[in-house]
Amino acid sequence: MTLRQHIKFWAAIVVIFVASLVLLSNILLPFILGMAVAYFLDPVADKLEDKGMGRTAATSLIVGLFLLVTIVAAIILLPALADQFIGLMRRLPGYIQTAYELVKPLVSQVIDLPGLQENGDFKTLIGGQMSGALKNLGAITVNLLDQGLAFFNLITLLVITPVVAFYLLRDWDHLTAKVDTWLPRKQRDTIRMLVRQIDDVLAGFVRGQSTVCLILAIYYGTALLAVGLEFGLVIGIITGLISFIPFVGAIVGFTISVGVALFQFWPDFMSIGIVAIIFGIGQILEGYVLTPKLVGSKVGLHPVWVMFGLLAGGSLFGFVGVLVAVPVAAVVGVLSRFVLSQYMTSPIYGDVSEIEHAGEEE
Repeated sequence: MTLRQHIKFWAAIVVIFVASLVLLSNILLPFILGMAVAYFLDPVADKLEDKGMGRTAATSLIVGLFLLVTIVAAIILLPALADQFIGLMRRLPGYIQTAYELVKPLVSQVIDLPGLQENGDFKTLIGGQMSGALKNLGAITVNLLDQGLAFFNLITLLVITPVVAFYLLRDWDHLTAKVDTWLPRKQRDTIRMLVRQIDDVLAGFVRGQSTVCLILAIYYGTALLAVGLEFGLVIGIITGLISFIPFVGAIVGFTISVGVALFQFWPDFMSIGIVAIIFGIGQILEGYVLTPKLVGSKVGLHPVWVMFGLLAGGSLFGFVGVLVAVPVAAVVGVLSRFVLSQYMTSPIYGDVSEIEHAGEEE
């Protein structure tokens, strides 16, 4: 095959993949979740298999324990989380009103608020902006629900995901070996090398970062609940779970927690300071202990690239896009570095002998 035929073939594969993702996005959620669970737990199954346990038995044990822990955690946490979340939503207008009253004197020194309030055009503008914001929020909510659970209700999702995870985890080695036989013979070694690099990135980020998020959710939720912060459990858990988005989790959690602490504890600066210290300790724990040990420094996914991938995936494919954003970002990152390395050693960049000579001089 010529180079043009190769390009056409792989371009067609990419187009078919993207088209399938778009057309089947409403039913892909349980399968993607099942694949993620299988990928996350595959190292555990491999270790049990090395110790003499059969693959089916190891898979049954792992999936069973995973479901048991998930169900017990849901039974224990969901009622408290739902109660705190509803309470937070009810108190939110009061928090906003109080914040407005606090900053109103400062804003009044810069802006003529009474004049603006009497201005009809200003009222129309604010009303239009608020209406547009509510419509956008409603559209986002409907889109997430439509993308995530339009075809399957929650019960069906909880049934299908474990089944998919079980079969994929049980047959993971056979599936990867089968796919390996489909690789082009001439490029097999190169593709294997790229796949290993992608797996290293995903293992470091997905498995490692998921563990980091879980530990942070437990830490923040427990610590904020222990100091008596209102809605501390739900704020802490949400903060930990969204910590996979670089910097966003810490900023959002710190802002909400300190804001609630100000309204709840004012003027008790000691209690407010303790809430701030909890997040300071959390950042030290994440940055100097958890991330270096569980994620590593060679993942190769820049925080900006991760945030772009998450936003792009969510915008294009909804909730399913968010789930596949990081794996796709990892693949694109590894392939981009490979293409760049090929370019740097090619005649297009410069004479190869000159490059090698320059490297020896350095």
